[in-house]
Amino acid sequence: MIKKSILIRFFIVIFTFTIPVSFLEGQKVQAFTNQVIQRGAVGEDVIELQSRLKYIGFYHGKTDGVFGWSTYWALRNFQYEFGLPIDGIAGSTTKVKLTKATKYNKQTAQNSAPPQDAAKKPTALNTPKGYSQNDIRLMANAVHGESRGEPYIGQVAVAAVILNRVNSASFPNTVSGVIFEPGAFTAVADGQIWLTPNESAKKAVLDAINGWDPTGEALYYFNPATATSGWIWGRPQIKRIGKHIFCK
Repeated sequence: MIKKSILIRFFIVIFTFTIPVSFLEGQKVQAFTNQVIQRGAVGEDVIELQSRLKYIGFYHGKTDGVFGWSTYWALRNFQYEFGLPIDGIAGSTTKVKLTKATKYNKQTAQNSAPPQDAAKKPTALNTPKGYSQNDIRLMANAVHGESRGEPYIGQVAVAAVILNRVNSASFPNTVSGVIFEPGAFTAVADGQIWLTPNESAKKAVLDAINGWDPTGEALYYFNPATATSGWIWGRPQIKRIGKHIFCK
């Protein structure tokens, strides 16, 4: 009986320390499904994507499971920083890279501080006036699309209008919300928002963020040579800079 008892205990120990390990490895839950996640998607995969991007400082919006413009730009910035193809789409390669970069407890990630490695990433806490690198890059795209070819002061002026709108109660209170508000900017409507901004546009954005507003707190601007809206002509005009008239 003693020998039998010892033998049974031996097999229990072997079972405990070998079989459960391989079993648990086979039961690991994947971070994402096989879905290719892109703009317009909704659901748990998008929540997972937003949570992970937020955890390492790329996403600053609500974790709402809706793949909108803020998520899109956060994902593009992540792809840029990690040397991935920059398409704003979370395919298998991007998801694997993101999963490896964000080894975290899913239940507590949204309430926990980023790890030390993530703190080195650009976030709203370490960029000018609280604007994230995502905001700055998006504004540079808008400035380039709207005012390339304008004098430098005219590019700063366009950036200043975007910031003035963010700070106005009459407009969305985020950079992406202002830029992608329907009908707000021609560059969004005609696709020029996706052109790669030059260094001048990037510098203009930083100058505007740091306080330079050549427009006198304008909320609108238009090109009198191409404007077709009678409404915009009725706005109180402040000044003309380059080809644009800036107004309240």
